[in-house]
Amino acid sequence: MRNDRQEQEMKFTRRSLLLSAGGVVVFGALAARLYTLQILQAERYRLMSDDNQFNFLLVPPSRGRILDRFGEPLAENRDSYRVLIVPEQAGDLDATLDRLGELVPISDRERERILTAARRAPGFRPVTALEDLDWGAFSAVNLRAPDLAGVIPNVAEIRHYPSGPAFSHVIGYVQPPTEEDAGDSALLRHPGFRIGRAGVEAAREDTLRGQAGSLKVEVNAFGRVIRELPEQSVPQTPGEDLRLTLDAGAQSYAYERLTGESAAAVAMDVETGDLLALVSTPGFDPNLFVTGISHTAFQALQDNELRPLFNKALQGTYPPASTFKAVTGLAALEAGLVRESETVTCTGKIRVGDREFHCWRRGGHGRVNMREAVKTSCDVYFYEMAQRAGIDRIHDMALRFGLGPAPDIGLAGVRDGLVPNEQWKRARYGQGWSLGETLITGIGQGFLLASPLHLAVMTARLASGRAVTPRLYRDDNAQLAPMVGIDPQHLELIHDGLRAVVHEPGGTSHYSLGGLGVDGVEMAGKTGSAQVFRITEAERAAGVRSQDDLPWRLRDHGMFVCYAPADRPRYAVATVVEHGGGGSRAAARPARDILRYLIENDPSRAGPFAARDTGTRGG
Repeated sequence: MRNDRQEQEMKFTRRSLLLSAGGVVVFGALAARLYTLQILQAERYRLMSDDNQFNFLLVPPSRGRILDRFGEPLAENRDSYRVLIVPEQAGDLDATLDRLGELVPISDRERERILTAARRAPGFRPVTALEDLDWGAFSAVNLRAPDLAGVIPNVAEIRHYPSGPAFSHVIGYVQPPTEEDAGDSALLRHPGFRIGRAGVEAAREDTLRGQAGSLKVEVNAFGRVIRELPEQSVPQTPGEDLRLTLDAGAQSYAYERLTGESAAAVAMDVETGDLLALVSTPGFDPNLFVTGISHTAFQALQDNELRPLFNKALQGTYPPASTFKAVTGLAALEAGLVRESETVTCTGKIRVGDREFHCWRRGGHGRVNMREAVKTSCDVYFYEMAQRAGIDRIHDMALRFGLGPAPDIGLAGVRDGLVPNEQWKRARYGQGWSLGETLITGIGQGFLLASPLHLAVMTARLASGRAVTPRLYRDDNAQLAPMVGIDPQHLELIHDGLRAVVHEPGGTSHYSLGGLGVDGVEMAGKTGSAQVFRITEAERAAGVRSQDDLPWRLRDHGMFVCYAPADRPRYAVATVVEHGGGGSRAAARPARDILRYLIENDPSRAGPFAARDTGTRGG
């Protein structure tokens, strides 16, 4: 019995020893692991813990504003209520969108966009689900946000264009970057970030963008921010404000005055070159592009025959027509090929070789000198001047007055004009130049092309006698332009003819305008009609006798250039109305009215016109 008891005690003792030994091993291992974690790797895991609790959020910079010459905002920022989703935290994204859709309507197209963006978003990068919500919808989401995993209500800045279509072409708009734009840039991939896509917004992207900052935040286990640590953050650097030469009032007035037309208007200060208005109609609402224009709305813009997306002021090129005749006249005068008082007899046509070239007045103007020819826009007189001067002199004079190469105003897409000569034609067509081509170039037709911006520059140089260049960005240190180098007596002769166009009977815009409409201030101007379709004799016999009998797209382009005051020029305006018929009926009145607006609202009129504009109204 005793032996049995001793044997059991020995077994128990061995079992106890084994268990004790096992316990020592287990606890030893635990102790070793704790020692490793708490002592040897304490710093590593402290840092890992810190990464889990704290994070740095990218803070996008505020985009710089775009201002007019007086400080009026043309592009600014406003608050936008939006909803972000972190796909990794949302779990079942379809279910999350279903629940979110109970609060804010989500279209099938929006849903697909969100799902696509979520699939592409790496890690915990948030994607924009809803944007630019009204306060009611945003409040509803904000109230339920704690129950919606991965859903983050957020307030951010968004671009806003207070003047809408009037500035759409020149200011442009912003849009989200494409994949190619974004590359590996964290800023460009930030939800809601946008870059300039057209106009000034695109041309001055680097100036307007600014520099991103970072914000250190403490987050909970669900990734929600529970505390901000600004003292350990880097503030964002806002983009610079940009001041343009444009006058918001003049721009808006010009746009309103041309509403309903397919047209363009450019207004310039003839001494400084400041562009005061740069209008193309119809325009479009750039705000539609900021949050993403619908396919239907974009298609409507593309299908509009008046081409609202096309910047006619900078990209439209047209034969300058009779607005060019002053250049032809100066080419002959400067070469000593005509005397001021010398007359040419206009019988309504001129024969060169076996061809006849007609005057717009079929019965002719009779005997006219340079002044009368400018006033009445006599084609036969300028055929004669072109024949005497030759294409090379006309070409060189046109370049001196700003035609040809696109003026550099700091915007992309400004189109070159075309001033042809024999060298150009041989390079382009492999053909020689004909005398007939010289004649039609002399009256602003043929191969000759100019944009409304070109026409404004030409007019400003004619008015001031200076080689003024247009500028869009404000520069208070700009230097006065050098003289064009034209005999002042010759320039004065042209000025007198241009004033007579408006103020004397027989002038091509005398009856349609009758003057500027400002007491004590006269204007000077020149009409032009760029032929689009030639009415044949057969069509005339069939009853097609005037522009009004033609379909809209076959009617002539109307244009008008002008400046004022006639005796001391300050402003120049050029207008082009596509398919508007003769310049005196379609383009002259809007141009006159824009010019009158500038004169009546001139800050230096108290001078009168003595002090230059300082950039403040009434200054």
